[in-house]
Amino acid sequence: MSNTLKPILARLAAGEHLADTDAESAFDIIMSGDATPAQIGALLMAMRVRGETVAEITGAVRAMRARMTAIEAPEGAIDVCGTGGDGAGTLNVSSAATFVVAACGVPVAKHGNRALSSRTGGADVLTALGVNVDAPMDRLSAILRAAGCVFLFAPRHHPSMRHAAGPRVELGTRTIFNLLGPLANPARVRRQLTGVFAPQWTRPMAETLQALGHEAAWIVHGMGLDELTVAGDNHVSALGNGIIHDFVITPEDAGLTRAPIEAIKGGDADHNAAALVAMLQGAPGAYRDTVLFNTAAALIVAGRAHNLRDGVAQAAGAIASGAAMNALETLRRATAP
Repeated sequence: MSNTLKPILARLAAGEHLADTDAESAFDIIMSGDATPAQIGALLMAMRVRGETVAEITGAVRAMRARMTAIEAPEGAIDVCGTGGDGAGTLNVSSAATFVVAACGVPVAKHGNRALSSRTGGADVLTALGVNVDAPMDRLSAILRAAGCVFLFAPRHHPSMRHAAGPRVELGTRTIFNLLGPLANPARVRRQLTGVFAPQWTRPMAETLQALGHEAAWIVHGMGLDELTVAGDNHVSALGNGIIHDFVITPEDAGLTRAPIEAIKGGDADHNAAALVAMLQGAPGAYRDTVLFNTAAALIVAGRAHNLRDGVAQAAGAIASGAAMNALETLRRATAP
């Protein structure tokens, strides 16, 4: 094993913050397999205890992106995803929004995983819906073009992350890696709607995307959820034209009715898949409104909606016309073995 991580660990132990270049070097060492489990655990906890900085997150993302297996995506493609970690066990919102956004004409390269902290992750519900999340890597770009959306299964695109898997499990707590996934989309999208598990992370995540040169993004947190909610206030850090604005939005701003978070409580993959199909087929309720809310935000980020109400109207139209359900069916066919 290499000793090159030891000087960085000494600096962290002394309370120092790393520059983005130093963080990039540290995470490259980790992802190359040249760090011991003890060294990885020490670095992750040192950062966690004193708080990860934007520079450290930026450097770590650059290291992660440099080693990922990327795909080509159409101009204007967007990602709609969350960090996970909210522990709420809700129905799958970003996965459902993927089909509605795609039906509105915006290509969606959705980055996601199986359930880690939630009961049913994006990969779990899509598998239950008949989507092949293990479609051949060399077909993913064509699938995105044909279906207007594609699922990018994180472990397949970030194999170097396996070197940190053991220490992360043994630590059993949130680390910087929980923040990195949504920032390292394999399609290299430059626009994204990303939910975070705590409101204090909306601004740092937006600043990281700003440093990485993204065109537009909304980093959101709603009442304990890593997505926009119709239950109450939502914190947003929006990046656009190189500037970040922080604000709060409510469901009323989008013309939607409030409902408690319990109204979108989920279950296992089959349960969540059935609810998603029913919603795409027009079933009303809090789940549909939550998906409309998040889709509207994604359309603003994509430059396709002027405001939330405009975005909600487009999203509702995509569901009513059957276009959103067709997006799911097209993805299912396109990924078939």
